[in-house]
Amino acid sequence: MKCIRSEIIGHGHYTPKKVLTNDDMAKMVETSDEWITTRTGIKARSIVEDEFTSDLAYNAAKMAVDKAGIEPSEIDLVILASITPDNTTPSTALKVAAKLGVKTGTPAFDISAACSGFVYALTMADNMIQMGQIKTAVVIGAESLSKITDWTDRNTCVLFGDGAGAVVIRAKEGDGSNQDVGVLSTKIYADCYHYDSLKTDGGVSSTKTTGFIEMDGKEVFKYAIGSLAQAAEEAARLANINIQDIDWLLPHQANIRIIEGVGKKLELPEEKVIVNIAQHGNTSAASIPLALSEKIEDGTIKKGDLIVLTAMGAGFTWGGAVVRL
Repeated sequence: MKCIRSEIIGHGHYTPKKVLTNDDMAKMVETSDEWITTRTGIKARSIVEDEFTSDLAYNAAKMAVDKAGIEPSEIDLVILASITPDNTTPSTALKVAAKLGVKTGTPAFDISAACSGFVYALTMADNMIQMGQIKTAVVIGAESLSKITDWTDRNTCVLFGDGAGAVVIRAKEGDGSNQDVGVLSTKIYADCYHYDSLKTDGGVSSTKTTGFIEMDGKEVFKYAIGSLAQAAEEAARLANINIQDIDWLLPHQANIRIIEGVGKKLELPEEKVIVNIAQHGNTSAASIPLALSEKIEDGTIKKGDLIVLTAMGAGFTWGGAVVRL
């Protein structure tokens, strides 16, 4: 049966120029390259200096639009997943949309779902395309996590980095089978009873500050592997595919132990699991689109490849998607 799919026609990524290595971190807090690498898999992370989240998002989105070969007037929607907006209001997506040069009247908004933000945003854009409300969307994940990181807390400051990733998706007719190109399925979740397990200790209505990231590492780790695997399996089921038949698993880049744990739980070989955490650390909502764009750009992910995306973050929120490039 014929149906409408959301095909990825452009991809983009961007990271700030300043890089903090683990050796740099060791000069700031009591830690070492060995300690960080062993526990997280992270070797370095990019940090914003004179840029805003909107700048990161725009650069990634502009690359995606250029790769797609479309004009700004063809963009029907801009969604930005982020927990580090430029301003409390209006949305940072509006600033990005203006810089892209979209036509007046084009909807643009932010989504706050932490590390699951990009999967949430992709789900919304895909649904709107399937409903016929729009034809072309720019979906972005961008974060300046360094702005909400306590650089004296060695348990959290070594984890996070700044960056952005984006895709342009466009409506394409498919035959309704799992051989179609584009987004084949999405599934998102939340467990609101873990609100305090991963959060900032500030907010507009509570402290009038942005606050810093606080995390119950053991609780997050325990929950992450199961939820990431669940989202991947359910997205695969909805797409009518066998998870073992995919070309790539692209999990949120939070911690190498979590990534490896998810791969093992899904019984996937290491060579099928995308990992770029060493270079970027945890970039929250930017994590998946940043890795996706990098791996398409360097030729690792090729046209026709079947990819499962899976993410889990504060809230707890989590979700999965199946995409054929």
